[in-house]
This record gives sequence, structure tokens and C-alpha cells, in this order.
Amino acid sequence: MGEIFAGRYELVEPIGAGGMGSVWRAWDHRRRRYVAAKVLQQSDAHMLLRFVREQALRIDHPHVLAPASWAADDDKVLFTMELVAGGSLAHLIRDYGPLPPRFVCALLDQLLSGLAAVHAEGVVHRDIKPANILLEATGTGRPHLRLSDFGIAIRKGEPRLTETNYVVGTPGYFAPEQMTGAEPDFPADLFAVGLVALYLLKGRKPDALALVEHFTAHGTPGAPQGVPEPLWQVLAGLLQPDPQARFRTANGARKALHAAVELLPDAGPGGEPVEVFDQLGPLPAGFGPQGPVERPVEPVRQPVRESVHAPAQPSAQPSVQPSVQPSVTPPSAMSTTGSFHLAPPVRPATPPAAPVASPAWEQAPAQTVSAAPSVRVRTGPPAKVAVPVLIVALICFAVGFWALSRI
Repeated sequence: MGEIFAGRYELVEPIGAGGMGSVWRAWDHRRRRYVAAKVLQQSDAHMLLRFVREQALRIDHPHVLAPASWAADDDKVLFTMELVAGGSLAHLIRDYGPLPPRFVCALLDQLLSGLAAVHAEGVVHRDIKPANILLEATGTGRPHLRLSDFGIAIRKGEPRLTETNYVVGTPGYFAPEQMTGAEPDFPADLFAVGLVALYLLKGRKPDALALVEHFTAHGTPGAPQGVPEPLWQVLAGLLQPDPQARFRTANGARKALHAAVELLPDAGPGGEPVEVFDQLGPLPAGFGPQGPVERPVEPVRQPVRESVHAPAQPSAQPSVQPSVQPSVTPPSAMSTTGSFHLAPPVRPATPPAAPVASPAWEQAPAQTVSAAPSVRVRTGPPAKVAVPVLIVALICFAVGFWALSRI
């Protein structure tokens, strides 16, 4: 079983890694369900302060994946979120390449909806990129997007943890004003949303620097190949190099997107459906859908001692001992003391098999059986033979005694 934090969260397996720590699938023993747990790897004051900021976010929105709870154990800390199994937009592009425009519009609408809720809390995300946008495992149904990873998010007006000339974020998704060290603001997040939309439509990471240079030198270019013109007008409003010429709010961009979708041509029949499937895979050994699987305790087997009075077990190849019948000597062979001797037993033509010896501690008389169904066989003379022999012996003794008395 895995490590347990604060007696509640059991780490099952790692499912991702980030700049601040690693993400694990964990079992919540209190709520009896699986969650995602982000474990802080470094414990310096700078990272700890970012961790405190991130775990303090409580944004309840269907398209936002914010921290739900946190725990500390010795020198480690973690916070938990809902477990999202469909992977990220990067996984989706890796599997399918460029996505259909209407499918992209559905994802873009959800991303702008979640971002509007984040901005309403006064928070600038600052790290919007495909790897931080997760998907529920919905199969071929309508996709469900979740904006995650608020590790470098900041509330407007809060003191920055880095120097003003230090750029925070992921290269390739910076807004132009971020490169100059401007204060974090909402339009910077919207610029990154436009780059993510191009990534989904083209199937590869756009060249943000070349795009900004072209916008600056020649104005808004024509729609790239494969991007419908109505949708491109929305993306161009997100990608303007000047933040004042850009959409100012996520809700404003979302309204323009809804108007553009009405002008898009129908998708038409054919084409491979986009499937968002489970990227986490099966649970490791020792864990099931209902949590850790307890192994059954095998009962301790006590050695079985046979009873002293139990009959001897038959051997694998039972043998039958031949009956030994005494031979009675005639009166002339008797001694003067009246004692008599048995004649040697008659041996069969084939010697019998040696009997199997019983254990030394077993005192019960041995029994022998034939290979046929169980039949008890006497080893002494049969009762019908023993009685006549005894009578003959008594008569011989009387005759002998009478002869001696006449001498």
C-alpha cells in the first residue's frame, strides 16, 4: 500500500508532474473516493508561499479544477482536487491531430466560461496552455473541459513573488506585454487562449513570436488554411499584440464566439469522431474501485493427529495374509508332560508381500484388506475350525492320562 498523509490520503500512483510538485492518484479514506493529490516537492519559503496561494483558491465552476482540501505531514504538504481521467488537450492532439472547427468551438466556449469565473475572483491564471487544460473521459459524447494548475496564478494587486523583469509562465504562450515585465492582467490570459485555439485547429504549437511580428507589421492577416473566417475573426481579437485592442474580458470573447458559430458551415457526414477516453489506466495491484483491497487472512492450519484408537490405514497395495491352521499331532507324538507342538505352517507357492509397518505409536491391531471392496480378514484360525481342534486335543489328553495311569 502507498504512503498515507495525515491519516487520510493514501498515495496510489503518480499521474503527472509540474514545476512545484508531483500529482498523484490518491484514495481519500474519509470520503471513500479517489482524488488527485498535488504533493509539494520543495519546501523552501518561495515555493511554500506559492503553494499556500494555490491551495487557498476556492472557485466552484464546472470548467475549473481548483483545490478542494489540503493536508500536511512532517515536512511534506499536499492539496487535493477532483480526479479528471481524460488527459489534457496535449493528449488529445497527440491522438487525433487537428480537430474539427465545431469541436474546437465547443472546447473554446468552455475554456472562456471557466476563465470568466477565475477572472471574476480577481485571479490571473498566467499559465494557460494545452497541458493545463484537462478533459473528463466522456468518450464520443460532448467534451467537458477543466482549467487547472494555478501554481503561478496571482490575484490582481497582490505582491509578486518574482522581480519585475522576471517572466513567469510557459515559453510560447506569453503575451507580448508579459515579455516586457508588465503587471499581470486578464488580457494576457486571453492572448494565451487564442494560441491554444490555434494549436487545436492546426495540430501543432503556433509560433507566437512570428504571429506578433506579423500583426505588428501588417495588421490582421487572413485566416490560416483550415480555419473558417468567422472563427478566425474571434481568434484575431484574442491575438492582438496591443492589449488595449484585444478582447478585455472572457465573457466578451465568448459572446463573439457564439455569433461566429452561427456562421460556420455544417460539419457534414463522415470523419472520425473525436473520443476522449480514460488516460489513467487500471488501478495498480492492491486497489479496486472501492479503495484499497484487503487481502484475506488465511487461517492457521493446525496439524491433524490421528487418534490412537483409529484403525490402521490400508496400504497402497494391500495384501492378504494366508490363514495359518495348526496341525494336530497324533497321540504317539505327545510328550509325557501333556504339552503339544504345532506343525510348521504350510507356506503358499508364492510368498506374500511384506505387510506395511504401522507407526510405532499406533497400538491398534493391524488389519489387511484385499483390493476388492472392504472385507475384514481374520489372521487367526476360523472359529468353525478352532472348536473341533480343541475337542480333539482334550480327547487326546484324556487318553494319554488314562494310559499313564495304567502303567
